[in-house]
Amino acid sequence: MPEVADHEDSLIASEVVSHDELVAAEIAQPHGEPCSSCGCPIEPGDKFCPACGAPHQVTVAEEKKTPDDATLKKYFHCQTCGANVSIDPQELSYVCPFCDSTYVVEYSPDVSGRQLPEFVIPFRITQEMAMEKFRNWIKGNAWYRPGDLHMAEIEDKLRGVYLPFWSFSMLAQSVWNASIGEYWYETETYTTMENGKMVTKTRRVQRTEWWPLSGKHHQYYSGYMISASKGLSQADADRIKPFSPLAAKRYQPYFLAGWAAEEYQMEIEDAKKICYEEFYRRERSNITRFLPGDTSREMNVHTEFSFEHSDLYLLPIYLLTYRYKDQVYRFLVNGQTGLINGDKPVSWTRIGAAIAAGVFAVVAIIILVMLLSAVMR
Repeated sequence: MPEVADHEDSLIASEVVSHDELVAAEIAQPHGEPCSSCGCPIEPGDKFCPACGAPHQVTVAEEKKTPDDATLKKYFHCQTCGANVSIDPQELSYVCPFCDSTYVVEYSPDVSGRQLPEFVIPFRITQEMAMEKFRNWIKGNAWYRPGDLHMAEIEDKLRGVYLPFWSFSMLAQSVWNASIGEYWYETETYTTMENGKMVTKTRRVQRTEWWPLSGKHHQYYSGYMISASKGLSQADADRIKPFSPLAAKRYQPYFLAGWAAEEYQMEIEDAKKICYEEFYRRERSNITRFLPGDTSREMNVHTEFSFEHSDLYLLPIYLLTYRYKDQVYRFLVNGQTGLINGDKPVSWTRIGAAIAAGVFAVVAIIILVMLLSAVMR
C-alpha cells in the first residue's frame, strides 16, 4: 500500500484506466429474435445475423425501437493480461480478477448520473503507522476499561478508504435583535442572628440593567466537511477532524489506485441542509460574542445565505472494527494527520468495585468520627 497516494511510484504497482481507455462503455447484451439458421439472438434493426450472416427481415416496429431498450453495462480492458472485465457501476476502484492489477474507473456524469469528485486529500499515514496507533490505543486503557481489552479480536482488518465529503462555502447575512444587560452593584443592609444576637451587616449586590439593541452582521463561512458516506456518520467524522484543505489536490483517477473508494450516498441538497444548520449556529454564536454589555437574552437572529459554493472531496480514512465479548467496536484514523478516535467497552465490574470501595471508605470515616466523638466526651 503506498505511503503517499499522489506519488508517481504508485503507478508502478498498479495501472490506471483513463476514461478514454474504457472499452465498450455502453455494450448492449445480445437479445432479440433467434436466427432461423443458427439460433443466435439478432438485435432489433439488424438486417443480418451476427453469427452466420443469414438475412433477417426487419419490421417497421423494430426499426422504431431505440437503444434504450437494451441493457447497458460497463467494461474495462486490462492492459496487463488482456482480459475484458465487466465492472460494477457503483465501484470506483477495481482489481482485475485474473492478474490482480489495480484499476481506477471513472464515469462521466452523463453516463453514471453521479458527480465526480473535485478534490482529493492524499493519504500521508501508512497502513503500518495506522496499525501501530491502534495497538498503542487498545493497550492504553483507563482504570474503568476491561483489563484484557488488548486481547480483543480484530473483526475487520484495518483498511484505508477514500470517503466522500461535501464541502460548502457561503456568505451569511443576518439581522438580529436582543436585550443587552449590563451589571451594576449596590450596597444593601440586612440583619442576621449571630451567637444569639441580632446584628446588622452590609453586602454588595449585583443588579442588571437591560435595554433593547438590534443590528446587522455578516461573515463568510467555508470548509465545513459533511460526510456523504453511508458507513460513516457525521458524528464519527467530526471525531477525527480536521482535515487540511491546503493539501488537497485536483482529483485525478490515479489517486485511487490501490485504495478503496466509496461513492457519495448523501445528495448535495441534503448535505446543504446540514450545512445551513451548522453555519447558522456559528453565526448566532459570533453575534453573541460581538454583543456589548455583560450578558444578553431574548436573542432573535434571521440569516440568509448567498454566494454558495460546494465541492465534493475524497478524504483519506482508516477503518478497523474489533470484537470484545460479542460486541463490535470501531477504530478510526485520519489518514492525513494521524488523529485517532474509537469506541471502547466499559468494565462495569471495575466501576462497581470502585463505587463499593468509595462507599466503604465514607462509612469507615463516619464510624471513626463517631468513635472519636464518644471518646472525647
